[in-house]
Amino acid sequence: MKNYIIKAGLFVVLAASFSSCKKDIDERFLNPEQFTVKSIPGFFTAMLNNDRVAAKYWNVRTFLSLMPGTYAQTGFFSNSNAAYQQNDGYSQQYWDDFYSPGGNGSGPMAQYRTMETVYNTATEAQKATQTIFMQAAKVVLIEQAAKMVDLWGDIPYSEAGSLVTNSVIVYPKFDDQKVLYTQFIADLDAANTYFKTATTTAEFSKYDILLSGNVSKWQRYANSLRLRLLMRISNSDEATAKTAILAMLSAPANYPLVDGDAAAAYSPKATDILLSPLTDNTSTLIDAYREGSWYATDFMLNKVLLPANDPRIPVLYDKNSKTVDKVVIQNPTYKAMPYDFTTTEQENNFNNYAVVDSATFFQNLALPGIVITASEVNLLKAEAYERWGSTADAKTAYDLALRQSITFYYYLNNLNASGVKTETMPSAAVIDAFINSSTATYPATTATRLASIYTQKWLHYGLLQSTEAWSEYRRTGYPALQFVTTGKLSGFDVPPNRLIYPSKEKTFNGTNYAAVQAKDTRVTKIFWDVN
Repeated sequence: MKNYIIKAGLFVVLAASFSSCKKDIDERFLNPEQFTVKSIPGFFTAMLNNDRVAAKYWNVRTFLSLMPGTYAQTGFFSNSNAAYQQNDGYSQQYWDDFYSPGGNGSGPMAQYRTMETVYNTATEAQKATQTIFMQAAKVVLIEQAAKMVDLWGDIPYSEAGSLVTNSVIVYPKFDDQKVLYTQFIADLDAANTYFKTATTTAEFSKYDILLSGNVSKWQRYANSLRLRLLMRISNSDEATAKTAILAMLSAPANYPLVDGDAAAAYSPKATDILLSPLTDNTSTLIDAYREGSWYATDFMLNKVLLPANDPRIPVLYDKNSKTVDKVVIQNPTYKAMPYDFTTTEQENNFNNYAVVDSATFFQNLALPGIVITASEVNLLKAEAYERWGSTADAKTAYDLALRQSITFYYYLNNLNASGVKTETMPSAAVIDAFINSSTATYPATTATRLASIYTQKWLHYGLLQSTEAWSEYRRTGYPALQFVTTGKLSGFDVPPNRLIYPSKEKTFNGTNYAAVQAKDTRVTKIFWDVN
């Protein structure tokens, strides 16, 4: 067979050699029959070892900060005339990294299709030992695929990977985004059922670099992801979301969640879904932020954190300093540059304003990739209770989420073992004052309660989960961000509602692209965005 270079959603190539997640694809890559059922664990590890999940330079610099972080204002950006214009080259790479390995991601679609092909040719006895890998891999695939839907809308999914599955090149159709979400939610419910009675194995524990083979955490991961997706569709299909979410929340024994078990001083390492760096990691994010989004953002620091005297400020930002007559002088207070500074004003005044914290983000070799945290889950619960249940329960979940977010960011800060100064967890009195008597305190009216829930979730997502922050901003309309629109390129005066499909997909998958071309505009909304 001819040696094609296969990219993007057109047709997915076989994954890299299971002995090393990053090795070049060898001569066998067009012949999945040369792999055996023993390959499945290795492909699973390769799927997990994803630089689009890990805290890595390329993803933060070229995608999280440059696009969703800019559109959701979770990261600082230069106020240039092209600030809201999508970078097609970098978005192409993100797209490619979902469908195929070898770039800056693990190619979760390729890895999964390879596992699926090998699994389907196995004996029943072999399948019995490998089913746990397939179930866990499906959860990981859905988590990444849902992000693709949130970014673009319709995507190739059901037919993607034809070369791996049947050695035939097929240009895949774009599956309907709403249909995909429905499928994802159903598949996650099935994963909950599976992991409820599953038993881990030594092999699964060995190859599971995400959760170390803990089937209880895999069940919680699946359920929490399902809760996220159900809430994402809750404005466009409230009846479905409400019924399913309340069923989950009313039966915690059947639907355990990544919620910290009601503990404010919980253990993120033991509870949250975090991709810890491999032991040979030598990469920090210092260059990613210095080249792009080094500075504090106006709304997050000036409008949300400072008015509340938020205890998270010291682990999110540094005050910054300037040199006067060869003397380094630290800025006296935390403050962010105004969002409407021109690029010239930004360049001339940057050292007067706070920057992203060094210990937590810049120089932290132990910084994990963040998938799902207890704080997010409890904010999802707070929204559900506020909309469809008890305000008292909503307040309990909201207060817990804020306490857990404080715990979480101090945990990240104190992972740093480089010698950079880390921060001490605030006292109980300081945290209590923040929860009970600040601008972050749970409000008195329903409308402002929901606004607070949405704003705190956006804040908690922050720099490293800007894709989720942008999705929630589009879904809810909160926080009430302001954007400079004057002086921008024509047609790019405001952030988009979705990303435009990458140019290579339009070129090489033109027939199927024609079916979605009318929707391929930056003002078209994702189906769940009905604001």
